[in-house]
Amino acid sequence: MSVLFSYIILGISLSAPIGPINAAQLDRGARHGFMHAWILGLGAMFADLVYMLLIYFGVAHFLDTPFMRSFLWSFGSFILVYTGVETLSKLKDGIQASSTAEARVGKSFVSGFLMALSNPLNILFWLGIYGSILATTVKHTDTAHLLLYSSGIFIGILVWDVIMAGMASRFHKRSNETVLRWISIISGICLIGFGLYFGFEAVRSIFF
Repeated sequence: MSVLFSYIILGISLSAPIGPINAAQLDRGARHGFMHAWILGLGAMFADLVYMLLIYFGVAHFLDTPFMRSFLWSFGSFILVYTGVETLSKLKDGIQASSTAEARVGKSFVSGFLMALSNPLNILFWLGIYGSILATTVKHTDTAHLLLYSSGIFIGILVWDVIMAGMASRFHKRSNETVLRWISIISGICLIGFGLYFGFEAVRSIFF
């Protein structure tokens, strides 16, 4: 149990640093409440599961080729800049917290999934961290324990997902329009900033 708990803590610690997903969750939760923020994080976690399975079956190294890195940097840049600009563009129409279905839950899931799937830093994490865990664990334990420890990482990610959604939903319940506007501004700028960084890395990987 202590080993499983350590993997849960690992999942939480890996999810906690601020990044595109956390910024998007904060904005989505402040606008539309807990469910939208949680579903966005769930979409990102599903992308993590895809990468984990690719590594487990030994095909993830294809994603680390120069062509795929350049493609994912470029695609990730487009997704993040587009999402950030869309977030900021909504400011002109006014910001109101809403729990209606105007922002579909499915859209939140797809947004989280695409942001995580197109993030090359996710690939580096899963190749580096999970790849090393896989290599080490296989030598000393059976497949059942490997699946248990892998599930521990995902439990940690899910716990952080719930924490972030809960934090964001507090803004949804208690904030006025000015606070929501500033949340959207900060989240949009963060997303665009990450997108520009991804774009810089794409240019560098293609031309240098």
